[in-house]
Amino acid sequence: MGGTPKQFLLLDNKPVWQWSADEAVKLKNSGISEIILVIPQDFEEKNISHKNFDLDFKIVHGGSQRAESVLNGLNAAKCDYVLIHDAARPFADKNLFLALMNATDEETGAIPLLPVADALKKIDGSSEKKISVIERDGLYITQTPQSFHRKKLIEAVAKNLSAKDEAESWLNAGHKLTQVEGQRLNFKITWQEDMRMAKAISEQKIARTGLGYDVHQLVPERKLILGGVEIKNSPLGLLGHSDADLLTHAIMDAILGASGLADIGNIFPADDEKFKDADSIKLLEEVLSRVKAEGWRVEFVDAVVEAQVPRLNKYREEIKNNLQKFFDVNIKFKSAENLNDAGRGLSMTCWAAATLEK
Repeated sequence: MGGTPKQFLLLDNKPVWQWSADEAVKLKNSGISEIILVIPQDFEEKNISHKNFDLDFKIVHGGSQRAESVLNGLNAAKCDYVLIHDAARPFADKNLFLALMNATDEETGAIPLLPVADALKKIDGSSEKKISVIERDGLYITQTPQSFHRKKLIEAVAKNLSAKDEAESWLNAGHKLTQVEGQRLNFKITWQEDMRMAKAISEQKIARTGLGYDVHQLVPERKLILGGVEIKNSPLGLLGHSDADLLTHAIMDAILGASGLADIGNIFPADDEKFKDADSIKLLEEVLSRVKAEGWRVEFVDAVVEAQVPRLNKYREEIKNNLQKFFDVNIKFKSAENLNDAGRGLSMTCWAAATLEK
Protein backbone atom coordinates (compact mmCIF):
# COMPACT_ATOMS: atom_id res chain seq x y z
CA MET A 1 0.00 0.00 0.00
CA GLY A 2 2.99 2.30 0.47
CA GLY A 3 3.57 4.97 3.12
CA THR A 4 2.83 4.18 6.77
CA PRO A 5 2.60 0.41 7.38
CA LYS A 6 -1.09 -0.50 7.10
CA GLN A 7 -1.20 -1.92 10.64
CA PHE A 8 -0.58 1.59 11.99
CA LEU A 9 -3.02 3.49 9.79
CA LEU A 10 -5.93 4.99 11.69
CA LEU A 11 -9.32 3.35 11.43
CA ASP A 12 -12.00 5.38 13.21
CA ASN A 13 -9.33 7.18 15.29
CA LYS A 14 -7.34 4.14 16.42
CA PRO A 15 -4.63 2.13 14.66
CA VAL A 16 -5.68 -0.93 12.69
CA TRP A 17 -3.79 -3.33 15.01
CA GLN A 18 -5.57 -2.03 18.11
CA TRP A 19 -8.97 -3.20 16.87
CA SER A 20 -7.88 -6.81 17.38
CA ALA A 21 -6.15 -6.04 20.68
CA ASP A 22 -9.34 -4.45 22.01
CA GLU A 23 -11.27 -7.62 21.16
CA ALA A 24 -8.66 -9.74 22.94
CA VAL A 25 -8.97 -7.61 26.09
CA LYS A 26 -12.68 -8.49 26.25
CA LEU A 27 -11.58 -12.09 26.92
CA LYS A 28 -9.41 -11.23 29.90
CA ASN A 29 -11.61 -13.35 32.14
CA SER A 30 -11.85 -16.16 29.59
CA GLY A 31 -8.19 -16.99 29.16
CA ILE A 32 -6.42 -14.10 27.42
CA SER A 33 -3.69 -12.70 29.69
CA GLU A 34 -1.17 -10.95 27.45
CA ILE A 35 -0.78 -9.19 24.12
CA ILE A 36 2.47 -9.25 22.13
CA LEU A 37 2.67 -6.70 19.32
CA VAL A 38 5.36 -7.62 16.77
CA ILE A 39 6.43 -4.56 14.79
CA PRO A 40 8.76 -4.05 11.79
CA GLN A 41 12.49 -3.91 12.53
CA ASP A 42 12.80 -0.30 11.40
CA PHE A 43 9.68 0.94 13.19
CA GLU A 44 10.28 2.74 16.49
CA GLU A 45 8.16 1.93 19.52
CA LYS A 46 7.72 5.63 20.28
CA ASN A 47 5.69 5.94 17.07
CA ILE A 48 3.09 3.52 18.39
CA SER A 49 0.14 5.22 20.02
CA HIS A 50 -1.92 2.94 22.20
CA LYS A 51 -4.00 3.00 25.36
CA ASN A 52 -3.09 1.14 28.52
CA PHE A 53 -4.55 -2.37 28.24
CA ASP A 54 -5.90 -4.05 31.34
CA LEU A 55 -3.47 -6.98 30.89
CA ASP A 56 0.20 -7.54 30.05
CA PHE A 57 1.25 -5.74 26.87
CA LYS A 58 4.64 -6.05 25.19
CA ILE A 59 6.17 -4.76 21.96
CA VAL A 60 8.90 -6.74 20.17
CA HIS A 61 10.58 -6.30 16.79
CA GLY A 62 10.07 -8.82 14.01
CA GLY A 63 12.43 -10.39 11.50
CA SER A 64 12.96 -10.21 7.76
CA GLN A 65 10.18 -12.74 7.07
CA ARG A 66 6.93 -13.80 8.68
CA ALA A 67 8.27 -16.92 10.42
CA GLU A 68 11.05 -14.95 12.14
CA SER A 69 8.56 -12.34 13.35
CA VAL A 70 6.27 -15.06 14.69
CA LEU A 71 9.17 -16.72 16.52
CA ASN A 72 10.14 -13.42 18.16
CA GLY A 73 6.56 -12.99 19.36
CA LEU A 74 6.30 -16.57 20.59
CA ASN A 75 9.55 -16.31 22.54
CA ALA A 76 8.36 -13.08 24.18
CA ALA A 77 5.10 -14.70 25.33
CA LYS A 78 4.67 -16.56 28.63
CA CYS A 79 1.43 -18.49 28.13
CA ASP A 80 1.13 -22.18 27.25
CA TYR A 81 -1.19 -21.42 24.32
CA VAL A 82 -1.19 -18.59 21.78
CA LEU A 83 -3.34 -17.00 19.11
CA ILE A 84 -1.31 -15.71 16.14
CA HIS A 85 -3.19 -12.94 14.36
CA ASP A 86 -2.50 -10.69 11.37
CA ALA A 87 -2.67 -7.14 12.66
CA ALA A 88 -4.11 -6.13 9.28
CA ARG A 89 -7.35 -8.03 10.04
CA PRO A 90 -9.16 -5.52 12.29
CA PHE A 91 -12.64 -7.10 12.37
CA ALA A 92 -12.07 -10.54 13.91
CA ASP A 93 -14.29 -10.52 16.98
CA LYS A 94 -13.99 -12.12 20.40
CA ASN A 95 -16.38 -14.96 19.47
CA LEU A 96 -13.90 -16.18 16.86
CA PHE A 97 -11.04 -15.93 19.36
CA LEU A 98 -13.03 -17.93 21.91
CA ALA A 99 -14.08 -20.62 19.41
CA LEU A 100 -10.43 -21.17 18.44
CA MET A 101 -9.29 -21.28 22.06
CA ASN A 102 -11.93 -23.88 22.91
CA ALA A 103 -10.90 -26.04 19.93
CA THR A 104 -7.18 -26.09 20.85
CA ASP A 105 -5.28 -28.49 23.08
CA GLU A 106 -1.65 -29.60 23.40
CA GLU A 107 -1.95 -31.95 20.43
CA THR A 108 -4.38 -30.01 18.24
CA GLY A 109 -4.15 -26.57 16.64
CA ALA A 110 -7.17 -24.65 15.35
CA ILE A 111 -7.64 -22.28 12.42
CA PRO A 112 -10.61 -20.38 10.92
CA LEU A 113 -11.61 -21.44 7.40
CA LEU A 114 -14.14 -20.11 4.92
CA PRO A 115 -15.28 -21.95 1.78
CA VAL A 116 -14.24 -20.26 -1.46
CA ALA A 117 -17.30 -18.49 -2.84
CA ASP A 118 -15.97 -17.32 -6.21
CA ALA A 119 -15.22 -19.24 -9.37
CA LEU A 120 -11.47 -19.84 -9.67
CA LYS A 121 -9.13 -19.59 -12.66
CA LYS A 122 -5.39 -20.09 -13.04
CA ILE A 123 -3.08 -18.21 -15.42
CA ASP A 124 0.08 -20.06 -16.35
CA GLY A 125 3.45 -18.35 -16.44
CA SER A 126 4.04 -18.64 -20.17
CA SER A 127 3.90 -15.78 -22.62
CA GLU A 128 0.52 -17.01 -23.85
CA LYS A 129 -1.02 -16.47 -20.37
CA LYS A 130 -3.25 -19.47 -20.78
CA ILE A 131 -6.30 -19.49 -18.50
CA SER A 132 -7.48 -22.73 -16.96
CA VAL A 133 -10.27 -23.64 -14.54
CA ILE A 134 -9.69 -24.68 -10.92
CA GLU A 135 -12.49 -26.57 -9.19
CA ARG A 136 -13.43 -24.71 -6.00
CA ASP A 137 -15.15 -27.62 -4.23
CA GLY A 138 -13.17 -28.48 -1.12
CA LEU A 139 -11.12 -25.26 -1.25
CA TYR A 140 -11.10 -22.91 1.74
CA ILE A 141 -9.69 -19.51 2.58
CA THR A 142 -7.46 -19.53 5.66
CA GLN A 143 -7.82 -16.66 8.14
CA THR A 144 -6.25 -15.67 11.42
CA PRO A 145 -6.08 -15.82 14.39
CA GLN A 146 -4.62 -19.32 14.46
CA SER A 147 -4.41 -21.11 17.80
CA PHE A 148 -1.68 -23.49 19.02
CA HIS A 149 0.33 -24.85 21.92
CA ARG A 150 3.15 -22.31 22.14
CA LYS A 151 6.24 -24.49 22.69
CA LYS A 152 5.20 -26.99 20.02
CA LEU A 153 4.56 -24.15 17.60
CA ILE A 154 8.02 -22.69 18.27
CA GLU A 155 9.56 -26.03 17.26
CA ALA A 156 7.38 -26.31 14.17
CA VAL A 157 8.00 -22.77 12.91
CA ALA A 158 11.77 -22.98 13.52
CA LYS A 159 11.94 -26.01 11.20
CA ASN A 160 9.98 -24.36 8.38
CA LEU A 161 10.88 -20.69 8.00
CA SER A 162 9.47 -20.51 4.48
CA ALA A 163 5.91 -21.46 5.47
CA LYS A 164 3.16 -19.07 4.45
CA ASP A 165 1.37 -19.36 7.81
CA GLU A 166 1.63 -21.17 11.14
CA ALA A 167 -0.87 -23.85 10.15
CA GLU A 168 1.46 -24.94 7.36
CA SER A 169 4.36 -25.28 9.81
CA TRP A 170 2.13 -27.13 12.29
CA LEU A 171 0.95 -29.65 9.67
CA ASN A 172 4.47 -30.18 8.32
CA ALA A 173 5.57 -31.04 11.87
CA GLY A 174 2.97 -33.85 11.90
CA HIS A 175 0.56 -32.25 14.40
CA LYS A 176 -3.25 -32.42 14.26
CA LEU A 177 -5.21 -29.42 13.01
CA THR A 178 -8.91 -28.66 13.35
CA GLN A 179 -10.99 -25.83 11.95
CA VAL A 180 -13.72 -23.45 13.07
CA GLU A 181 -15.91 -21.37 10.80
CA GLY A 182 -14.23 -18.12 9.78
CA GLN A 183 -15.92 -14.73 9.51
CA ARG A 184 -16.59 -12.89 6.24
CA LEU A 185 -15.83 -9.54 7.87
CA ASN A 186 -12.45 -10.85 9.01
CA PHE A 187 -10.75 -9.82 5.75
CA LYS A 188 -7.13 -8.76 5.50
CA ILE A 189 -6.31 -5.18 4.50
CA THR A 190 -3.94 -5.63 1.56
CA TRP A 191 -4.92 -3.07 -1.08
CA GLN A 192 -6.10 0.54 -0.93
CA GLU A 193 -9.61 -0.68 -1.78
CA ASP A 194 -9.54 -2.88 1.36
CA MET A 195 -8.75 0.15 3.50
CA ARG A 196 -11.61 2.11 1.98
CA MET A 197 -13.97 -0.79 2.73
CA ALA A 198 -12.63 -1.06 6.30
CA LYS A 199 -13.25 2.66 6.83
CA ALA A 200 -16.81 2.32 5.54
CA ILE A 201 -17.43 -0.52 8.02
CA SER A 202 -15.77 1.19 10.98
CA GLU A 203 -17.70 4.42 10.46
CA GLN A 204 -21.07 2.71 10.79
CA LYS A 205 -22.72 3.83 14.00
CA ILE A 206 -24.77 1.91 16.52
CA ALA A 207 -27.57 3.76 18.34
CA ARG A 208 -29.23 2.51 21.54
CA THR A 209 -31.79 3.96 23.95
CA GLY A 210 -31.81 3.44 27.70
CA LEU A 211 -34.45 4.12 30.35
CA GLY A 212 -33.90 5.59 33.80
CA TYR A 213 -36.18 5.93 36.80
CA ASP A 214 -35.86 7.39 40.28
CA VAL A 215 -38.12 8.30 43.20
CA HIS A 216 -37.28 10.16 46.42
CA GLN A 217 -39.27 11.16 49.48
CA LEU A 218 -39.88 14.88 50.13
CA VAL A 219 -38.92 15.94 53.66
CA PRO A 220 -38.30 19.19 55.56
CA GLU A 221 -34.81 20.57 56.20
CA ARG A 222 -33.28 19.22 52.99
CA LYS A 223 -32.13 21.19 49.97
CA LEU A 224 -34.10 20.53 46.79
CA ILE A 225 -31.67 20.04 43.92
CA LEU A 226 -32.71 19.08 40.39
CA GLY A 227 -30.32 18.83 37.47
CA GLY A 228 -27.61 20.39 39.63
CA VAL A 229 -29.73 23.50 40.32
CA GLU A 230 -30.87 24.34 43.84
CA ILE A 231 -34.56 25.22 43.98
CA LYS A 232 -34.52 28.21 46.34
CA ASN A 233 -37.16 28.82 49.00
CA SER A 234 -38.60 25.31 48.77
CA PRO A 235 -39.74 24.16 52.24
CA LEU A 236 -39.10 20.55 51.24
CA GLY A 237 -36.14 18.70 49.80
CA LEU A 238 -35.47 15.18 48.62
CA LEU A 239 -34.22 12.57 51.06
CA GLY A 240 -31.25 10.49 49.96
CA HIS A 241 -27.67 9.42 50.69
CA SER A 242 -26.23 11.84 48.13
CA ASP A 243 -27.78 15.22 47.32
CA ALA A 244 -30.84 13.21 46.13
CA ASP A 245 -30.96 14.94 42.73
CA LEU A 246 -33.47 12.49 41.28
CA LEU A 247 -33.49 14.14 37.83
CA THR A 248 -29.75 13.64 37.42
CA HIS A 249 -30.02 10.15 38.91
CA ALA A 250 -32.67 9.05 36.41
CA ILE A 251 -30.65 10.53 33.56
CA MET A 252 -27.51 8.68 34.72
CA ASP A 253 -29.38 5.38 34.83
CA ALA A 254 -30.79 5.99 31.34
CA ILE A 255 -27.28 6.65 29.99
CA LEU A 256 -25.83 3.63 31.77
CA GLY A 257 -28.69 1.46 30.55
CA ALA A 258 -28.11 2.39 26.91
CA SER A 259 -24.39 1.65 27.23
CA GLY A 260 -25.00 -1.71 28.92
CA LEU A 261 -23.20 -0.75 32.14
CA ALA A 262 -24.41 -1.30 35.71
CA ASP A 263 -26.81 1.22 37.28
CA ILE A 264 -25.83 3.96 39.74
CA GLY A 265 -26.76 1.81 42.72
CA ASN A 266 -23.89 -0.50 41.81
CA ILE A 267 -21.44 2.22 40.78
CA PHE A 268 -22.19 4.62 43.66
CA PRO A 269 -23.60 2.40 46.44
CA ALA A 270 -25.71 4.09 49.13
CA ASP A 271 -23.78 2.35 51.91
CA ASP A 272 -20.48 3.94 50.83
CA GLU A 273 -19.70 6.97 53.00
CA LYS A 274 -17.68 8.69 50.28
CA PHE A 275 -20.94 9.29 48.39
CA LYS A 276 -22.76 10.83 51.37
CA ASP A 277 -24.16 14.22 50.26
CA ALA A 278 -22.29 13.78 46.97
CA ASP A 279 -22.84 16.30 44.19
CA SER A 280 -24.80 14.35 41.58
CA ILE A 281 -23.39 16.47 38.75
CA LYS A 282 -19.93 15.18 39.71
CA LEU A 283 -21.34 11.64 39.62
CA LEU A 284 -22.80 12.39 36.18
CA GLU A 285 -19.34 13.43 34.97
CA GLU A 286 -17.99 10.07 36.16
CA VAL A 287 -20.80 8.22 34.35
CA LEU A 288 -20.10 10.12 31.13
CA SER A 289 -16.41 9.28 31.44
CA ARG A 290 -17.24 5.58 31.78
CA VAL A 291 -19.56 5.42 28.78
CA LYS A 292 -17.06 7.41 26.70
CA ALA A 293 -14.40 4.83 27.56
CA GLU A 294 -16.76 2.22 26.08
CA GLY A 295 -16.99 4.21 22.85
CA TRP A 296 -20.45 5.76 23.44
CA ARG A 297 -21.55 9.35 22.96
CA VAL A 298 -24.78 10.77 24.43
CA GLU A 299 -26.90 12.14 21.59
CA PHE A 300 -30.07 13.20 23.40
CA VAL A 301 -31.81 12.93 26.78
CA ASP A 302 -35.51 13.39 27.49
CA ALA A 303 -36.82 13.47 31.07
CA VAL A 304 -40.14 13.88 32.91
CA VAL A 305 -40.31 14.95 36.56
CA GLU A 306 -43.60 14.30 38.36
CA ALA A 307 -44.23 16.55 41.37
CA GLN A 308 -47.18 18.32 43.01
CA VAL A 309 -45.06 20.71 45.06
CA PRO A 310 -43.23 22.93 44.58
CA ARG A 311 -44.11 24.37 41.19
CA LEU A 312 -41.02 23.77 39.05
CA ASN A 313 -41.75 24.98 35.53
CA LYS A 314 -40.17 28.39 36.12
CA TYR A 315 -36.85 26.62 36.79
CA ARG A 316 -37.00 24.62 33.56
CA GLU A 317 -34.66 26.76 31.47
CA GLU A 318 -32.07 27.11 34.23
CA ILE A 319 -32.01 23.36 34.83
CA LYS A 320 -31.96 22.59 31.13
CA ASN A 321 -29.08 25.00 30.52
CA ASN A 322 -27.11 23.45 33.35
CA LEU A 323 -27.44 19.96 31.88
CA GLN A 324 -26.99 21.21 28.33
CA LYS A 325 -23.29 21.58 29.11
CA PHE A 326 -23.04 17.80 28.83
CA PHE A 327 -25.57 16.80 26.13
CA ASP A 328 -28.70 17.90 24.29
CA VAL A 329 -31.59 17.56 26.73
CA ASN A 330 -35.31 18.18 27.10
CA ILE A 331 -37.09 18.34 30.47
CA LYS A 332 -40.78 18.38 31.36
CA PHE A 333 -42.40 18.95 34.73
CA LYS A 334 -45.78 17.35 35.32
CA SER A 335 -48.26 17.67 38.14
CA ALA A 336 -49.35 14.41 39.75
CA GLU A 337 -52.93 15.76 39.86
CA ASN A 338 -53.24 15.03 43.60
CA LEU A 339 -52.85 11.30 42.91
CA ASN A 340 -50.37 8.88 44.52
CA ASP A 341 -47.55 9.96 46.87
CA ALA A 342 -46.22 12.55 44.40
CA GLY A 343 -49.73 14.04 44.13
CA ARG A 344 -49.93 14.32 47.93
CA GLY A 345 -46.58 16.12 48.11
CA LEU A 346 -44.83 13.17 49.77
CA SER A 347 -42.37 12.39 46.98
CA MET A 348 -41.10 13.18 43.49
CA THR A 349 -40.68 10.75 40.61
CA CYS A 350 -38.60 11.01 37.46
CA TRP A 351 -38.36 9.03 34.23
CA ALA A 352 -35.62 9.60 31.65
CA ALA A 353 -34.69 8.25 28.24
CA ALA A 354 -31.20 8.60 26.75
CA THR A 355 -30.10 7.90 23.18
CA LEU A 356 -26.42 6.97 22.77
CA GLU A 357 -24.39 6.44 19.63
CA LYS A 358 -21.30 4.29 19.21
